[in-house]
Amino acid sequence: MDGPEIRRGIPKGSETRVAALYWEAFGRKLGAAMNPPDKARAFLASHLHHDRGVAALVDGEVAGVAGYQLAERALIGGGAGDILAAYGTLRGLPRLALLALMERRPAEGELVMDGIAVAPEHRGKGIGGLLLREIAGVAADHSCRRVRLDVIDVNPRARALYERHGFLPVHTEKTPYLRKLMGFGAVTTMHRPIAPGMTTNRQEA
Repeated sequence: MDGPEIRRGIPKGSETRVAALYWEAFGRKLGAAMNPPDKARAFLASHLHHDRGVAALVDGEVAGVAGYQLAERALIGGGAGDILAAYGTLRGLPRLALLALMERRPAEGELVMDGIAVAPEHRGKGIGGLLLREIAGVAADHSCRRVRLDVIDVNPRARALYERHGFLPVHTEKTPYLRKLMGFGAVTTMHRPIAPGMTTNRQEA
């Protein structure tokens, strides 16, 4: 088997697969706001912005995905009205409050990476690093000076991956009020500077 194919954009027809990968990676964090899992995965699949993700394909199947936020669009879309329509008003309003706690907007000259997920059977093969490199290329192509992401304290493997690929911690916010609700008690913001002219080899989806 050849190495993974890295593409910008989420391939059409892979929405359910990408939503499942995203939920497997972030369901613990998003569960309080989006459970039950079947409804959450369906919501994610139906509100994907295909142009705000980078995908790794192995034998034509999405093996990994990284989403990002740029120009007020992120990998996962859907507004307040969509949440209320999916969950109902009474159950939807508290969910909106929880999702608002996790909302992040890019500063000027900044691309925010809002999630990276690799299928369990493809981990340990360098796919995460390839996706991070491609995200850096996207940032460079949009004249961003840095990539920003947040990593929670219960995910040391992800933080180690980010550090290996040039991300530096700049701030840690203690969130003890979220430990019982979402399973983490601190969030660290990390930055990766982007050099002008950085390029990558990839294909558009």
